[in-house]
Amino acid sequence: MNGEFLILFFVVAVALVGGAIVFASLIAPRSVNAQKFEPYECGIPTEGPTWIQFSIGYYMFAIIYLVFDVETVFLYPWGVVMKSMGLRSFIEIVIFIFILGFGLLYAWKKGALKWV
Repeated sequence: MNGEFLILFFVVAVALVGGAIVFASLIAPRSVNAQKFEPYECGIPTEGPTWIQFSIGYYMFAIIYLVFDVETVFLYPWGVVMKSMGLRSFIEIVIFIFILGFGLLYAWKKGALKWV
C-alpha cells in the first residue's frame, strides 16, 4: 500500500511540474528582438571576448557559503526542542558547531575564502 502512494506521489509531482511549465510557456509574453540574443541586455556593447573563464575561487566561495548556510538552518529546530532534549542535545550541538568551525578554519587556511 505504501508503494502505491509513493508512485502516486511521483505521478502527481511530475504532472504538477509539467503542467506549470506548459502553463508558463503558454501565457508568457513573447518579444522577438535581435538585441535579446546579444550576450548582455544592458545596452552597453561588450569589450573583448564574452566567454571568459572565471576564477575557481568564486565557485569555491559560493559552495562554502551554501554549505554553512544550509548547516546553520539546522540550528533553529534544535533551538526549539533543546529544552526538552536535555544535556545530551547540548553536547551534540556543541560537537556540531565544532565540526562547522573546524571546516571553516580548514577552508580559511586553504585560501578558499580569498577573492583574488
